[in-house]
Formats: sequence, structure tokens, C-alpha cells
Amino acid sequence: MMSPKRIHHINFIVRDLDAAVAQYERTLGVDPFVVVDHPLRGVRAARSRVGECWLVLVCPYDAESVPGRFLAEHGEGFFLLSLGVEDLAQTIGQLASDGIECTDTTARAGILDWRVADIGKVHGANMQLTDDG
Repeated sequence: MMSPKRIHHINFIVRDLDAAVAQYERTLGVDPFVVVDHPLRGVRAARSRVGECWLVLVCPYDAESVPGRFLAEHGEGFFLLSLGVEDLAQTIGQLASDGIECTDTTARAGILDWRVADIGKVHGANMQLTDDG
């Protein structure tokens, strides 16, 4: 059975990253966001720490990417919840042995040095795992 240790990050999808960063910083009073390019997903992303969790704003520039298609279909707002696990490969393997089909069967590169794997939708919400080590 999977045992997440914490919420690692929460992603919101946005159309205008600069405007969203300014609004989140002004409205929530969070630390300044750090902006990175993530060409493997066709997005620019901004992250800021909120307690033990990261708040991530995702702005697709590739309309055919997963985030780009999500934005086109659903508009701006909540995109996914990522749970931190101690050993991502082991957790993916455990889910498979428990008969749970995940979107990703291996870890992939996330922003910065994060390793992530999409689980899929759980009660309508996109869920993901992130190495917490």
C-alpha cells in the first residue's frame, strides 16, 4: 500500500504566468516565485514554498502538451495534487502489484530536480507522486 508522507506540491494552470505570479504574491503574501522553463512538458512554471508544500503555477506554451490540452479543455484553475513518497520507484511498483493502473509506469523529470509520476485521476482530481527524498 502506498504511504504518502506529505503534500509535496499543488499545481494551478494559468494562461499568463507573470500576471498569476503577481496576483498570488499580492493576494496570499507568499515568498517570491522562482520561474523555470520546463521544455519536456512545454511549460513555464513558477514555484513558491507555502509551509512544507510547494505552490506551483504552470503556464503551457505548447498547446499539444498535457498541460496545454488541460488548459484548453478546463480553463485556468486547479491542475494537480502531488504527494511526496520516500521511494518513487518502489511506490510505482507497489501500485502496479496491487493492480492499480497508473498513467506513468516510471518516474520522469519534473521541474528543478523533482522526479514525478502521474497516478491519474482520483475522484476527478489529477494525482501525482513525487520523490520526497
